Amino acid sequence: MPDDARTVAVHIPAELADHLAAAGTSVERRVLEAVVLEEFRAGRMTKAEVRRTLGFETLDEVDGFLKAHAAWELVTLDDVRRDLDDLRAFRTGAGRGLAAEFREFRRGRILGGLDPKALIREGLQ
Repeated sequence: MPDDARTVAVHIPAELADHLAAAGTSVERRVLEAVVLEEFRAGRMTKAEVRRTLGFETLDEVDGFLKAHAAWELVTLDDVRRDLDDLRAFRTGAGRGLAAEFREFRRGRILGGLDPKALIREGLQ
């Protein structure tokens, strides 16, 4: 148990404890996960806090845990507007240059700023 952890005694009916234990994981872990899920769903915990609390190494593990329990991240209208603004900025700025480079790459005209045919000829010599 981490140094900053607290032990909290929760009294639950024996029938529920038996049901939780039958799933194969510890009752303590099941209760901790249930509390974390509820706090996340209520918007009182972030993904980073879920990761630290449950001891996951990566946010991918957190995403898998949340998906397995149908706990979706709340997205506000402001979040969507911010994402759209970011997308518009990308499409009108740096994104246009990258898109043009990618089109040239797909046509076989450039490869990282170099002509692939010239590179092949040079390699054959």
